[in-house]
Amino acid sequence: MKKILIVDDEPNMRELLKEELTEEGYTVETAEDGKEALEKFLSGDYDLVILDIEMPGMNGLEVAGEIRRRKKDAKIIILTAYSHYKSDLSSWAADEYVVKSFNFDELKEKVKKLLS
Repeated sequence: MKKILIVDDEPNMRELLKEELTEEGYTVETAEDGKEALEKFLSGDYDLVILDIEMPGMNGLEVAGEIRRRKKDAKIIILTAYSHYKSDLSSWAADEYVVKSFNFDELKEKVKKLLS
C-alpha cells in the first residue's frame, strides 16, 4: 500500500485530504508545518508528499527543496490556493502542482499518476 504524507497548516484541509486519499486506498499521515513534515519524512518511508505552500515558519517550497536534497527521487505535489505559483521558478522542486479546490479529482488523478 502506497504511503502519503500531507502537509498543511489548516486542520480542516488536512483532514479532508486525508479522508479523500484514505478512501482511495492509500495510507495517509499528516503534518501541520514544514518542521514536522521533515521530521516525519526522514523517519518514515513515504511514496509521495503533498505540500501546501503558505505555511508559518518554513514554506512548502523550502520543504520541497529540502526533501529533494535528501531524496532526489521523492515524489512531491505542491498544493496551493494561489495559481500564480505555477510560474514561480521554485516550483520546479515539485512533480505536480495543484490549485486547491473542494473538488479533489485533479489531485487524486495526479496522485494516481505519480504512484502508478
